Order: sequence, then structure tokens, then C-alpha cells
Amino acid sequence: MAKGPGLYTDIGKKARDLLYKDYHSDQKFVLTTYSPTGVAITASGTKKGEVFIADVNTVLKNKNVTTDIKVDSNSHLFTTITVDEPAPGLKTIFSCKIPDQRSGKFEVQYLHDYVGISTSVGLTANPIVNFSGVVGTNVVALGTDVAFDSQTGNFTKCNAGFSVSNADLIASLTLNDKGETLNASYYHTVRPLTNTAVGGEVSHSFSTNENTITVGTQHSLDPLTTVKARVNNFGKASALIQHEWRLKSLVTLSGEVDTKALDKSAKFGLALALKP
Repeated sequence: MAKGPGLYTDIGKKARDLLYKDYHSDQKFVLTTYSPTGVAITASGTKKGEVFIADVNTVLKNKNVTTDIKVDSNSHLFTTITVDEPAPGLKTIFSCKIPDQRSGKFEVQYLHDYVGISTSVGLTANPIVNFSGVVGTNVVALGTDVAFDSQTGNFTKCNAGFSVSNADLIASLTLNDKGETLNASYYHTVRPLTNTAVGGEVSHSFSTNENTITVGTQHSLDPLTTVKARVNNFGKASALIQHEWRLKSLVTLSGEVDTKALDKSAKFGLALALKP
């Protein structure tokens, strides 16, 4: 287990990854190559219905500085420069999107044994300022995530979260959307040797008084093959199988069916990621 509480985004992450990560109904292809100088170039394409989205991503690492440049099929240029540990526990991140002149952002992250802080500010005349902080340990953590729009003088985001962890169980409670949504989740490792785990999430909307309940599980058939399944209270059932057919090269096949409307066609997704 990690020493400190981590960042706010780590609260409930294990359960979210179990229930939602790698599930898709699109066709996706990712190819990564490396130049002799260590530059990583990744080309990806995703077909969503009749729409095809593609991008090319280049990552260059020089000591503790990582430069990430991505160009998508809409001629947008995304640039991220990360400086890892200019001081102990510190990370700085600069990002921008061209031609969007308001997209520039500067972020600072700080991790300590008892605190995790992330703060960012937009590089505009009236920026959006975001702050998230977590205090505690790797066993108990309490945090908040807020964003303030200096142009309107309003808080655009105000969230709070709490997490309790031990060797095989992680439980979390978050209040999101300015108090409109309450999420409770858990993640339980059943058998570490086979990566077998179960998890669940209950989301309650105070405005609609509606509950969404999702439960799921994962299991490794062998060291290279993992299966996952989930179902929610609306009858949507999904499953996937992921196989690492060579080091860091994955093929994932997933599907979803509406058990309350079996006359509708099932959705299928295929993702292929290739690395040398």
C-alpha cells in the first residue's frame, strides 16, 4: 500500500476502475513505437458509430521533464509539460490546447506521508482556480475538491470525499455536484493470487431521488487473461475479456446487453493496443 493518502482523484479509484475501466462499445486501435532516442509515438483511432476519431501522441522524456504533444483529427494540438520532483514530493504540470487561447493551465501537485495537494490555475485574465486536498494516511483519508471561476465569482465545483482502506478492502464516500449527488463505493480483494475482486457503487441523486446501483467482479483466468463483469439496477449487464498476448500489448473484447429489453441488439466493443 502507498505511504500517504494520495490525491483526491485516488478516493474510490479502485472501485471505479473495476466497474468502468476498459468497458466500451466502440472499435479502438492503438499502436505505440519507440525511436532510438527514446521518443514514444502513439497513433490511435476510434470508431464511434459512423464517426472516426484519430490522434497522434508524442512523448519525450529528458531526465525529470516529460513533454507530451498530441494532434487529433480535428487539427487540435494538445501540449503537456510535466516536471517531476523539482523538490521532494512536488510535481508541476503545464498544459494547453491550440487554438483555444483560454485552455492554458498551470498545476502543482504535492504528495506527503499525511497530505496530498493539487492546485491549478488557468492562464487567463479571469482564470478558473481549482484546489483539491487530502489529509490522512494510507488507511484513512479525508479530502475536498473545489473550483472557483474568478470571472463570475461562483464556485463551479464543490466536492468532498472520505476513504477507509486496509489490506484487502477499500470503502469510500463522496458528495459531488455541490451536494446534489452522494456516491458510496467499495472494493474487496477476494483472492490476490488470481486478481479476484468484487466491488460496488451506489449513487443517489437528491434532486431526482433516484438511486443507481452497480456491482461487478474481476478474475484472472491466467497471468495474461482477465475477465470482468458488471450489472446495474436498470438491467444493463456488461462483460469483457482482456488478453495480454505479448508484453504490454492487449486485446480487449467487451459487450453489453439490456436484460430488460432483450429484443434490442447487444453492443460490442473491440480494443487493440500494440507496443513493441
